[in-house]
Amino acid sequence: MHLSHIKETSLYISDLNRTENFYHTKLGLSVAAKVDGRHIFFKVGNCMLLCFLPEVSKIEETLPPHFAKGKQHMAFGIPLKEYEDWKKKLMNLGIPITCEHHWRERIYSLYFEDPDGNVLEIVPNELWDN
Repeated sequence: MHLSHIKETSLYISDLNRTENFYHTKLGLSVAAKVDGRHIFFKVGNCMLLCFLPEVSKIEETLPPHFAKGKQHMAFGIPLKEYEDWKKKLMNLGIPITCEHHWRERIYSLYFEDPDGNVLEIVPNELWDN
């Protein structure tokens, strides 16, 4: 037996509509589920990005309570050939790139923030190839 991949990642946010505008309207993720006053979930390839209002999820009674505060981080994987297109897309959307990091030959990643200050990254899938 082995764990094959991370299926869900959670971020904690303060405004569902603002989060929907950013991830759905700007980044193009499809909305998989939304419960007003609680959460919005987005489909990312075959994985899920779960965005919760922490004041609600930390007092959860049906599932284990969970929450976080501060600058959380997650990265979106892309094909290497799309890196420059994503860089241009973010700039055209007026989303500031806070850092561009050179990992090794031809492999860069770029960092930016969502409206809640969560640190997001666009990284070529090839970064973790050996």
